[in-house]
Amino acid sequence: MPYPLVDSNIPAGYPGQSSRSSSILYGLNTLILSAFLAMAAIMVYAPKQFSLIVSRLAPHLQPTERVVEVVERIKPVNCTCSDHGKAVPDSDEAADQGYMGDRHPPSTFDECIKLYEEKRAHELNDSELVEMTLRGVIAFHALEKTLADPTRAVRVRRAVVSRTPGIHHTNTLESSLLPFEDYDFARVFGSCAENVIGYMPIPVGVAGPITIDGTSVFLPMSTTEGALIASTSRGAKALNGGGGVTTVVTGNGMTRAPVVSFSDVRRAGACKDYIDSPEGQEAVKRAFDSTSRFGRLQRVTTKLAGSSLYLRFKATTGDAMGMNMISKGVQEALTVLTRDCGFPDMNIISLSGNFCTDKKPAPINWIDGRGKGIVAESTIPKEVVERTLKCNVDALCKLNISKNLVGSALAGSVGGNNAHAANIVTAIFLATGQDPAQVVGSSNCMTLMEPTEHGDLRMSVSMPSIEVGTVGGGTVLEPQGAMLDLIGVRGSNNGQNAIDLAKAVAAGVLAGELSLCSALTVGALVESHMNHNRK
Repeated sequence: MPYPLVDSNIPAGYPGQSSRSSSILYGLNTLILSAFLAMAAIMVYAPKQFSLIVSRLAPHLQPTERVVEVVERIKPVNCTCSDHGKAVPDSDEAADQGYMGDRHPPSTFDECIKLYEEKRAHELNDSELVEMTLRGVIAFHALEKTLADPTRAVRVRRAVVSRTPGIHHTNTLESSLLPFEDYDFARVFGSCAENVIGYMPIPVGVAGPITIDGTSVFLPMSTTEGALIASTSRGAKALNGGGGVTTVVTGNGMTRAPVVSFSDVRRAGACKDYIDSPEGQEAVKRAFDSTSRFGRLQRVTTKLAGSSLYLRFKATTGDAMGMNMISKGVQEALTVLTRDCGFPDMNIISLSGNFCTDKKPAPINWIDGRGKGIVAESTIPKEVVERTLKCNVDALCKLNISKNLVGSALAGSVGGNNAHAANIVTAIFLATGQDPAQVVGSSNCMTLMEPTEHGDLRMSVSMPSIEVGTVGGGTVLEPQGAMLDLIGVRGSNNGQNAIDLAKAVAAGVLAGELSLCSALTVGALVESHMNHNRK
């Protein structure tokens, strides 16, 4: 007998009333509900019997164990670290370029490990490289060496930084506006920076032209301080009105000062006496000069502190700033002193004992000099002072004494008898690939002004420790090299290029000092900054 379309036992209005399956489902629901109510009643009125029932049913309710083979794969994700923050689409072209989201299926982790061990990590896609780096298989700092592609290494590192667990505020780096494309990172790797994630564009302008020892040059300045370049240009114009800047080289020698120790002060004193003697100076110089074609030791100055001996080596270093060169020479000299000069008990505590002194304020650099010592001078006719700088000579001289000499003395400043020498030094350093940290010593400067017998302004800056080079370091980068070309001092020239760069720095400082002091004289400092440093 066929089943009726409608089961008369199903209450009217129940969903699926027109089917036999609905009838069965309704019956099952009723059965389950009845069983639930029965169990609830037993639990309330006969808890012991309820516990017995549960204990007997428990073994039959355990889930069945299943053995599942898990193959770990690295999930590809869409990279947003290129095209200025725009996501790269999943395409054959993007995959060919190594972007995350390749055309080929994701590799297993074991496959990635195998490729890495076979020195074929460059065949992995970016997603796989990021995962391998996050897991510590690929060293974060060694991506350039591993991939042999500096730009791709930077791109992957940006993704790693963005996705490092637990550091949430870095997750925007991939899509940030910090640029990384179209840059020669091959010049950076192993020379200028590590763990690179991009490069920092800083505006570059030019001050001048300014005439230095009869030659006119533009001064490249990299800065974010509005009015600085305009002010330096105004000073250069006034200096040119008096015939330009005349410079004199007062010193040329980079320093490094190791500290060594002995068992007692007697032995330390004996070593000091030997090094101070002509024989000792000659032995040390011979050892030092053997390490370089350009490094030439000038002298070694010694200072004794208890049983510790400090030796301040001073040497010319060609067109290099010279820290690496002089350190190599110092190391060889110490070896010779220990091995050949009768001081096998010498203990080398540190190759640098801060008697140098590098990248720290120190009167010794101000007094004895470090790097290039330059004095730059100019005489500006009083008519030029009044027309270009809108002030008079007497007022300028008075301000210079009150501010740069007396004020700095009250502050206890050493090498700080100036208005803002560090501003110009820093801007030129950044533009030409110098070490920015050496602005500390390089901006040592005394600014002097006096009226001549004809009422003109004679002005000078004395800078005994300008630490610059035209080869090595940041000068190997093409943009910075181009700015050295602008001044005409790029590369090696028997030490003359580095000297000429130091002269340009001093001349720029002279221009900046003149302009700022004149602005302060007439009360125009705030107005000029509002015009050039505010929108």
